[in-house]
Amino acid sequence: MAEVVLFHHALGLTPGVTAFADDLRAAGHTVHTPDLFAGATFGSVEDGVGHARAIGFEEVVDRGAASVAHLPEALVYAGMSLGVLPAQYLAQTRAGARGAVLLYSCIPADEFGPWPAGVPVQVHGMDADPLFVDDGDLDAARALTTQTDAAELFLYPGDQHYFADRTLPSYDPAAAALLTRRVLDLLAGR
Repeated sequence: MAEVVLFHHALGLTPGVTAFADDLRAAGHTVHTPDLFAGATFGSVEDGVGHARAIGFEEVVDRGAASVAHLPEALVYAGMSLGVLPAQYLAQTRAGARGAVLLYSCIPADEFGPWPAGVPVQVHGMDADPLFVDDGDLDAARALTTQTDAAELFLYPGDQHYFADRTLPSYDPAAAALLTRRVLDLLAGR
């Protein structure tokens, strides 16, 4: 079974993030859910991103790195939207990464250097989500699939951002179920 670190989205460490982690735990995986916002949660993406901007995106990444310092190297890094920043950074720069799961977002890989050989990565997003499509994340994900054979891009029909968070109005049960199955398939090999 895999050991996973799941970094939350801009709303903070909400019940929806914890529920997704619990789904992975129910399949037998160990899942850590660090709180990058020290208990703060937000009601909108704009407010959460504003908080991240106020503390600094570099600080978000630093907090993510600090949260795994005591953990073994053999980890799968997963991030939801804003949480992709530390997840992708650690997958690309911390030795021993076993995989990466990037939900609703993707950073251009060259931001953190080359994608490490042999580290599988999945990127999941909706094909009409303006935050994923219009902000360049889809382009970054497509570029990543050309840089490594270990990358998979999964697009789901729809325009929602947090579509796998069952506690939000953006939740899409069918897309979330498929996303979860694909993530569990990746984790089964780690």
